[in-house]
Amino acid sequence: MQIETPPTDKPYDKAEGERRGIVIVNTGDGKGKSTAAFGLALRANGRGKTVKIYQFMKVPSARFGEHRMFEQIGIPIEGLGDGFSWKSQDLEHSAQLARDGWERARETILAGEHFLVVLDEITYPLIYGWLSLDGVLQTLRERPRHVHVCLTGRRCPPEIMELADTVTEMTLVKHAFKAGIPAQRGIED
Repeated sequence: MQIETPPTDKPYDKAEGERRGIVIVNTGDGKGKSTAAFGLALRANGRGKTVKIYQFMKVPSARFGEHRMFEQIGIPIEGLGDGFSWKSQDLEHSAQLARDGWERARETILAGEHFLVVLDEITYPLIYGWLSLDGVLQTLRERPRHVHVCLTGRRCPPEIMELADTVTEMTLVKHAFKAGIPAQRGIED
Protein backbone atom coordinates (compact mmCIF):
# COMPACT_ATOMS: atom_id res chain seq x y z
CA MET A 1 0.00 0.00 0.00
CA GLN A 2 1.44 3.34 -1.04
CA ILE A 3 0.77 6.40 1.10
CA GLU A 4 0.15 9.54 -0.89
CA THR A 5 1.55 12.78 0.30
CA PRO A 6 -0.73 15.79 0.03
CA PRO A 7 0.20 18.40 -2.57
CA THR A 8 1.84 21.53 -1.21
CA ASP A 9 2.22 25.05 -2.48
CA LYS A 10 6.00 24.85 -2.15
CA PRO A 11 8.42 21.94 -1.84
CA TYR A 12 9.86 23.17 1.48
CA ASP A 13 9.47 25.95 3.98
CA LYS A 14 11.72 28.89 3.29
CA ALA A 15 13.84 30.10 6.20
CA GLU A 16 12.82 33.57 7.34
CA GLY A 17 15.94 34.50 9.37
CA GLU A 18 18.72 36.84 8.34
CA ARG A 19 21.61 35.68 6.19
CA ARG A 20 24.81 35.42 8.20
CA GLY A 21 28.00 33.43 8.37
CA ILE A 22 27.56 29.92 9.72
CA VAL A 23 29.79 27.34 11.37
CA ILE A 24 29.83 24.01 9.56
CA VAL A 25 31.30 20.78 10.95
CA ASN A 26 32.14 17.67 8.91
CA THR A 27 33.03 14.86 11.30
CA GLY A 28 32.73 11.09 11.72
CA ASP A 29 34.71 7.99 10.77
CA GLY A 30 33.63 7.95 7.12
CA LYS A 31 35.43 9.34 4.11
CA GLY A 32 34.52 12.70 2.61
CA LYS A 33 34.93 15.25 5.40
CA SER A 34 37.67 17.25 3.69
CA THR A 35 36.22 16.61 0.24
CA ALA A 36 32.90 18.13 1.32
CA ALA A 37 34.70 21.17 2.75
CA PHE A 38 36.64 21.57 -0.50
CA GLY A 39 33.34 21.42 -2.38
CA LEU A 40 32.12 24.36 -0.29
CA ALA A 41 35.33 26.22 -1.11
CA LEU A 42 34.78 25.62 -4.83
CA ARG A 43 31.16 26.71 -4.62
CA ALA A 44 32.07 29.93 -2.79
CA ASN A 45 34.90 30.68 -5.20
CA GLY A 46 32.55 30.08 -8.12
CA ARG A 47 30.32 32.81 -6.69
CA GLY A 48 33.26 35.23 -6.55
CA LYS A 49 33.74 34.90 -2.78
CA THR A 50 37.13 34.90 -1.05
CA VAL A 51 38.19 31.61 0.50
CA LYS A 52 41.18 30.46 2.56
CA ILE A 53 41.92 26.83 3.44
CA TYR A 54 44.16 25.77 6.32
CA GLN A 55 45.18 22.11 6.63
CA PHE A 56 46.36 21.32 10.13
CA MET A 57 47.97 17.95 9.43
CA LYS A 58 49.46 18.51 5.98
CA VAL A 59 52.96 19.78 5.30
CA PRO A 60 53.29 23.17 3.60
CA SER A 61 54.91 21.50 0.57
CA ALA A 62 52.02 19.03 0.02
CA ARG A 63 51.06 18.64 -3.64
CA PHE A 64 47.94 16.46 -3.54
CA GLY A 65 45.31 16.82 -6.26
CA GLU A 66 43.35 19.42 -4.34
CA HIS A 67 46.48 21.58 -3.90
CA ARG A 68 47.18 21.49 -7.63
CA MET A 69 43.61 22.44 -8.51
CA PHE A 70 43.25 25.17 -5.89
CA GLU A 71 46.54 26.65 -7.09
CA GLN A 72 45.21 26.74 -10.66
CA ILE A 73 42.01 28.56 -9.69
CA GLY A 74 43.57 30.83 -7.08
CA ILE A 75 42.21 29.47 -3.80
CA PRO A 76 44.96 29.71 -1.17
CA ILE A 77 45.52 26.43 0.70
CA GLU A 78 48.13 26.27 3.43
CA GLY A 79 49.57 23.21 5.13
CA LEU A 80 50.25 23.91 8.78
CA GLY A 81 51.69 20.62 10.00
CA ASP A 82 54.46 18.11 9.47
CA GLY A 83 52.35 15.18 8.33
CA PHE A 84 50.39 12.67 10.33
CA SER A 85 51.15 12.63 14.05
CA TRP A 86 51.90 8.92 14.20
CA LYS A 87 54.83 9.54 11.82
CA SER A 88 56.15 12.57 13.69
CA GLN A 89 59.68 12.36 15.05
CA ASP A 90 59.06 15.32 17.37
CA LEU A 91 55.52 15.70 18.73
CA GLU A 92 56.33 18.96 20.52
CA HIS A 93 57.42 20.41 17.17
CA SER A 94 54.16 19.14 15.64
CA ALA A 95 52.22 20.78 18.48
CA GLN A 96 54.04 24.08 17.97
CA LEU A 97 53.30 24.01 14.25
CA ALA A 98 49.61 23.52 15.06
CA ARG A 99 49.64 26.42 17.55
CA ASP A 100 51.43 28.71 15.09
CA GLY A 101 49.04 27.66 12.33
CA TRP A 102 46.01 28.23 14.55
CA GLU A 103 47.21 31.77 15.25
CA ARG A 104 47.32 32.47 11.48
CA ALA A 105 43.90 30.88 10.96
CA ARG A 106 42.46 32.78 13.93
CA GLU A 107 43.74 36.09 12.55
CA THR A 108 42.24 35.29 9.14
CA ILE A 109 38.83 34.50 10.66
CA LEU A 110 38.74 37.60 12.85
CA ALA A 111 40.00 39.92 10.07
CA GLY A 112 36.75 39.28 8.21
CA GLU A 113 38.31 39.53 4.74
CA HIS A 114 37.26 36.00 3.70
CA PHE A 115 33.76 34.74 3.04
CA LEU A 116 34.78 31.16 3.98
CA VAL A 117 37.65 29.82 6.06
CA VAL A 118 38.18 26.05 6.05
CA LEU A 119 39.95 24.52 9.06
CA ASP A 120 40.72 21.09 7.63
CA GLU A 121 41.59 18.38 10.17
CA ILE A 122 41.55 20.84 13.07
CA THR A 123 39.95 18.26 15.34
CA TYR A 124 43.22 16.32 15.63
CA PRO A 125 45.30 19.08 17.27
CA LEU A 126 42.29 19.73 19.51
CA ILE A 127 42.06 16.05 20.50
CA TYR A 128 45.82 15.88 21.13
CA GLY A 129 45.59 18.94 23.40
CA TRP A 130 47.83 21.02 21.13
CA LEU A 131 45.19 23.74 20.76
CA SER A 132 42.92 25.33 23.33
CA LEU A 133 39.31 24.29 22.77
CA ASP A 134 38.19 27.44 24.59
CA GLY A 135 40.31 29.56 22.26
CA VAL A 136 38.78 27.98 19.16
CA LEU A 137 35.26 28.36 20.57
CA GLN A 138 35.92 32.01 21.45
CA THR A 139 37.16 32.74 17.93
CA LEU A 140 34.12 31.07 16.37
CA ARG A 141 31.82 33.13 18.62
CA GLU A 142 33.68 36.42 18.00
CA ARG A 143 34.12 36.08 14.22
CA PRO A 144 32.55 38.78 12.05
CA ARG A 145 28.90 37.93 11.32
CA HIS A 146 29.48 37.43 7.58
CA VAL A 147 32.34 34.90 7.93
CA HIS A 148 31.58 31.21 7.36
CA VAL A 149 33.89 28.63 8.96
CA CYS A 150 34.03 24.93 8.10
CA LEU A 151 35.85 22.56 10.48
CA THR A 152 36.71 18.97 9.58
CA GLY A 153 38.07 15.89 11.32
CA ARG A 154 37.08 12.85 13.34
CA ARG A 155 35.83 13.04 16.92
CA CYS A 156 34.86 16.70 16.83
CA PRO A 157 34.52 18.00 20.39
CA PRO A 158 30.85 18.19 21.43
CA GLU A 159 31.26 21.84 22.43
CA ILE A 160 32.08 22.75 18.83
CA MET A 161 29.19 20.67 17.50
CA GLU A 162 26.85 22.44 19.93
CA LEU A 163 28.03 25.87 18.72
CA ALA A 164 27.90 24.90 15.03
CA ASP A 165 24.94 25.72 12.81
CA THR A 166 25.35 22.67 10.57
CA VAL A 167 26.92 19.35 11.59
CA THR A 168 27.32 16.39 9.25
CA GLU A 169 28.62 13.05 10.48
CA MET A 170 30.17 10.87 7.79
CA THR A 171 29.59 7.18 8.56
CA LEU A 172 31.94 4.51 7.27
CA VAL A 173 29.95 1.69 5.68
CA LYS A 174 32.68 0.10 3.58
CA HIS A 175 36.19 1.06 2.45
CA ALA A 176 38.26 -0.41 -0.38
CA PHE A 177 41.39 -0.41 1.80
CA LYS A 178 39.84 -3.11 4.01
CA ALA A 179 39.58 -5.33 0.89
CA GLY A 180 43.30 -4.87 0.24
CA ILE A 181 42.95 -2.20 -2.44
CA PRO A 182 45.67 0.44 -2.03
CA ALA A 183 45.00 4.17 -2.03
CA GLN A 184 44.27 5.47 -5.52
CA ARG A 185 45.96 8.54 -6.93
CA GLY A 186 43.21 11.09 -7.64
CA ILE A 187 40.80 9.48 -5.15
CA GLU A 188 42.67 9.51 -1.83
CA ASP A 189 45.26 12.11 -2.83
